[in-house]
Amino acid sequence: MGVAATLAVVGGERERRAALRGLVSLGVASVVANGPLKWSVRRPRPALDAVPTIRQLVNQPTTTSFPSGHSASAAAFATGVAMESPHAALPVVLLACGVAYGRVHTGVHYPSDVAAGVLLGAGCALAVRRSWPTRPKRAAAAAPEAHVPELPAGRGLIVVVNAASGPTDDAAEIREQLLRELPEAEVIVCAEGEDVAAVLEDAASRATVLGAAGGDGMINAAAGVALQRKLPLAVFPTGTLNHFAADLGVDDVNDTIRALQAGDAVEVDVATAGPGLAFLNTFSIGVYPDLVRRREARERTVGKWPALAVALTEVLGRAAPTTIELDGERRDVWLLFGGNGRYHPDGFAPSWRKRLDEGVLDLRIVDAAHPWARTRLVAAVLTGRLGRCRVYSEHTTKLTRLRFVDEASPRLARDGEWSQSPHELTLTVADRRLVVYRPAQP
Repeated sequence: MGVAATLAVVGGERERRAALRGLVSLGVASVVANGPLKWSVRRPRPALDAVPTIRQLVNQPTTTSFPSGHSASAAAFATGVAMESPHAALPVVLLACGVAYGRVHTGVHYPSDVAAGVLLGAGCALAVRRSWPTRPKRAAAAAPEAHVPELPAGRGLIVVVNAASGPTDDAAEIREQLLRELPEAEVIVCAEGEDVAAVLEDAASRATVLGAAGGDGMINAAAGVALQRKLPLAVFPTGTLNHFAADLGVDDVNDTIRALQAGDAVEVDVATAGPGLAFLNTFSIGVYPDLVRRREARERTVGKWPALAVALTEVLGRAAPTTIELDGERRDVWLLFGGNGRYHPDGFAPSWRKRLDEGVLDLRIVDAAHPWARTRLVAAVLTGRLGRCRVYSEHTTKLTRLRFVDEASPRLARDGEWSQSPHELTLTVADRRLVVYRPAQP
């Protein structure tokens, strides 16, 4: 847990995913090793006669010997980290090897216990990847755009930094970094509570290139303004998840600075659910907007991830289906997801895109008409069989219309931010693409 916390704090988005994947893999391996396998095999621990007292543990374990739960957990964590971030995995793998060796060195396990534990841990990490696939290392493809200004010193660039995306000190550091690398740019720090939309509009009225530093919600707001003003957009990912930046291939602020200085950019699709309802990543109705609303109400107090855990518990226990008309067909749904472009993998919660210019919507629906729909959905996710689950469906489309039925105050979520929704929505891809800076891809 300490290693995972270190990765999450000092690393980027990829290291945070590595830490989370490692912990999930560790949890699965620990349950399997210390539960059914130890109960079924019941192998006694080795005798300690040949082990010097100085090498023996002060408190000897009382559980059975096969397999080594410590080795399984360490191997699972290291394998999970390696899947997401190979360069960060080397010290973790060395630490895991030390854990495995230490179980034999201290005399609490036979070598075969440790070998079985290592194989089990790696296997559990692979099993987790079946249900939670890893993101490709390459950025999503997009149409190249050659006609954008090169800004070696940042002249004409106005960047709006959303201080609400993190601590105020972070916003100040980002401003200093941008002005150090792009001294002729203008950088505006938008304080918490300030009207971000108004600040973006004012910046766009004076800019040659509009920049935005923040999370997906901030980038969404800036994209709408840039598209309307026909300006190129520079994305500086400083939020928690940064889904759009990850697909774009922009891992940090330095990537965008290099792209601006070199004049490297691409054209990407922007989808819309109606006037003023554009989204770069995803759109959803049903339980997800309520989940986001409940999380936002608590995250300033307890932090984003604890707030998400509490919100998830509340939503799963209290949620009711949403009744809609989808292209004229009446349906009860737990969730309707709309992706700007085809999301991957199929048959699972959407994780990434291979292209940002396909011109299609990816619709995924969790149907509430079937009995035990939520339970069946969770079981299908855990077993990697979501694509065959009757409560789940997915397809791509160019346009779809939906209307809320008997919903007094419907909500929707766009790019991780919730808002009140009109009763009628039309989901489609905008006619004009957005020009976004990103480093040239190999």
